[in-house]
Formats: sequence, structure tokens, C-alpha cells
Amino acid sequence: MKKILVTGGAGYIGSHTCKLLAENGYDPIVYDDLSTGYEWAVKWGDLEVGSLRDESRLLEVCRQHKPDVVLHFASFINVGESVSNPIKYYGNNVGGTMSLLKIIQQCGIGHLVYSSSCAVYGVSESLSLRENHPQAPHNPYGWSKFMCERLIADFERAFGLRHVALRYFNAAGADPGGQIGEAHLPETHIIPLVLQVAKRECDVFTFNGNDYDTDDGTCVRDYIHVVDLAAAHLLALEYLLNGGDSQAFNLGNGTGYSVQQVIEAAREVTGHAIPTRVGKRRKGDISILVSDSTRAHEILGWLPSRPDLATQVEDAWRWHKNFDG
Repeated sequence: MKKILVTGGAGYIGSHTCKLLAENGYDPIVYDDLSTGYEWAVKWGDLEVGSLRDESRLLEVCRQHKPDVVLHFASFINVGESVSNPIKYYGNNVGGTMSLLKIIQQCGIGHLVYSSSCAVYGVSESLSLRENHPQAPHNPYGWSKFMCERLIADFERAFGLRHVALRYFNAAGADPGGQIGEAHLPETHIIPLVLQVAKRECDVFTFNGNDYDTDDGTCVRDYIHVVDLAAAHLLALEYLLNGGDSQAFNLGNGTGYSVQQVIEAAREVTGHAIPTRVGKRRKGDISILVSDSTRAHEILGWLPSRPDLATQVEDAWRWHKNFDG
């Protein structure tokens, strides 16, 4: 049984990926400092608590478990916070990745799947983004992901590390079986925030601006189900283990939904009115981000299984109704 080191495996996407790995005969080893992840989310594989910046601890774990592949999820993801506190984002996302790469090289691990982001592109110059779109990130979070991709590519040239960078669009949904789901403190993602109102944990949903260059004035994003993101990680690691060359892949459905459309979908699913109000624009946001994921379809054989927005909201609602966190 091949062992897979999953950094950030106690987080949202990492935990769903660990479930899929275990279901497919792999042995996930979760490495997480639990600063944003949760021990309750580690249901598949061992949990090793530690920071990426703690190289001695990371080396100890790698020597103990001898992983065949590393899946690297661990990063801070709040776009607005990255604008107000860039040192935190460069220090953790870039500094942590540098430490991880050092240990990977020291332990002779030859394969890495990196959790990247569509934020590496910045402002869209087309209706849907392909991997060759110019990269000019619009915020420190995006720049941190861009820099990590650059570091990983440099490690391949220096040490032969073969890798896949998966550029997510907007992760959504939850495990259809209801075992795990999305929980952030503080929560910044739109679907769980809207569902908090439906659950009566909040009185109103405040969205960030209605004067963007879109049909209804609210931001348009490509929402991709978390189980489809997990499936892409499984395909990527198997692609590398089968001798595939280093690649970057977009992961999205190719369909954009506005903030207003997400609100309407949540009203339909929950039967709750979901009062809203307009707040200020969030620093670093851009109007439209929609994926062209043709490369992932053609090379990895990846196709989203739950692309419909209503399905994503339904799965998330099933989880949030029962989550007491």
C-alpha cells in the first residue's frame, strides 16, 4: 500500500481527498498544525501534528512513514487578509513550501501534487481561462501561489521533482455522505456564509459589492465540488506514479455563477428567505473567474461528477444542518 503524505489534510479539501485516497487503497498520512484544520476531519489515516516551518518535525515524519507522494494543501487562503497582512501569507505559503521542498529533496521523494489556485492568473482577459493565460496575480494570496509554483518548477530542474499543480477555482459542497464538510474560522466562503443565515446562526448575509462589471453587478465565479477536486488529486498522483510529465491543470466546471445566483440557489434549496445587504467591495477581488479545464479532461481523464450549483448547495446544506462546530 503506497503511503501519501497529505499536508493540510485536516482542512476542507485535504480531508475529502484523504477519504478518497483511503477508499482507493492508499494510506494517507495527515501532516497538519491544526491552526485552520480540525482533528475531527482526520478520519482516514494517521494524524501527525506539526508545522511546515518545523523542518525537524517534518523530517521526522517523513523518515518514519516514508511516503511515496506528497499532496500539498497546507496554506492560508483568505484573499482579503492577504492584502492586509501579506507577511503572514508569504511567510506561511511560500516559506512553508520552501521547507517542505527541502525535506522532500532530503528524503528522496520524487512526486508532488500541489494545491494551487486560479488566483495565479489575476484579471481575466477572456471569458474562460486556460493554463497559458498570462499570470499577473491581483493580491498577495495569488502571488504566494504563483511563487510556490515557481519554486516547485525550479526544484524539478535542480533535483528532478516531478509535480502537478492543480489550479482550483471556487471549492464548494461537502461529502455527499455527510461525514465531513466545510468549516473555517472565520468563515469567508460564500456558500457556508449564506447557509449560516438559513440555519439562523446569522440574521443577514452581507455580500461584497454590487457594482462589478457583470450582468447583475456581483462577482462571477466557477464553483467546483470538493469531491471533484479530491478526484483530480487522485488522478494527478496516479498520473505521476505512471510516469507523467510535470503539468499544471485548471479545475473548474467552465460555468460561472454570480453571488446573486448563489443566494437564489440557497433560497431554493433551504426554503429560507435569506435576507441580504450590500457591503463594501473586498480588496483584491476581480469581477469574473471561469475555468477552461480541457487539459485536465484530456490528460488526466478528469470530468466533474457534481457540477450543478444546486447539487453543491444541497450537499453543503446537508452537512451544515448537522454540524455543531
